[in-house]
Amino acid sequence: MTARSWLRSAATHLTLSVVCMATLYPVLWVVKLALSPAESLSLSANPFPDQVTTQHFAAVLGASDSAGRWLFGRNLLASLVVSGATTLIGLVLAITAAYALSRFRFPGREAGMQTLLVSQMFPATLMLIPIYAILQKLRLLNSWTGLAVVYSTNSLPFCVWMLKGYFDTIPRDLEEAAIMDGAEPWQAFVKVVLPLAKPALAVTALFSFMTAWNEFILAATLLNDASLFTLPVALQRLVGEYRVEWGKFAAGAIVVSVPVMALFFALQKHLVGGLTAGGVKG
Repeated sequence: MTARSWLRSAATHLTLSVVCMATLYPVLWVVKLALSPAESLSLSANPFPDQVTTQHFAAVLGASDSAGRWLFGRNLLASLVVSGATTLIGLVLAITAAYALSRFRFPGREAGMQTLLVSQMFPATLMLIPIYAILQKLRLLNSWTGLAVVYSTNSLPFCVWMLKGYFDTIPRDLEEAAIMDGAEPWQAFVKVVLPLAKPALAVTALFSFMTAWNEFILAATLLNDASLFTLPVALQRLVGEYRVEWGKFAAGAIVVSVPVMALFFALQKHLVGGLTAGGVKG
């Protein structure tokens, strides 16, 4: 290795180290707040706690409501149920819709695709009033079912476009060969197309799950019972009008982030392929 290449490599590693430190610094501050016994924000630039305690985690995980029910457990269950239902509903509807848009030509196909794309221009908060009125008519207010339906509706356009672009990259010849070998069209779809689309399915599932897991505004508006709150809404309750419990807030933020991080690492081998292959043809 020449001196010039060594200097270039050293400069690259130094730059990456600085960028990593700058990126991780806010995360370390959150960990410091969660592990420090004080409730106030520290003005020290040191991102490591002087004293370590788990009292904030214990307070968040062991919280209970006025009826004595384990509140954090209910909030965790709410987030898991709503996020899981959103992912399942979104995947089932998006897979079938995206496959139809990719493989078939029918009247209204282009208009439907453009409508899905245009719907992404409007934030969910803009549709909050009609969503509230519809759920009230259907008697789905203050329920996990209504929230899951709303989340699935909001994530569906992106999921359809994502999967449609990926299905376009899968050669039709593979399905035709399976049909010539005696498979039904449905069997060719399930046994040939879906296994090849695993990277895109992983990205779509992760997007749907994260959309439901992290969303706050709709959940705070459509849910009124504290035992039905999702974790982001329960986390916001730690921010009072006159006082913020920073230690508990930081501990709750870390706990809420763990499932998404675990899911991301579990699906990471599919993410790069799923995010790039869909843009090759579409």
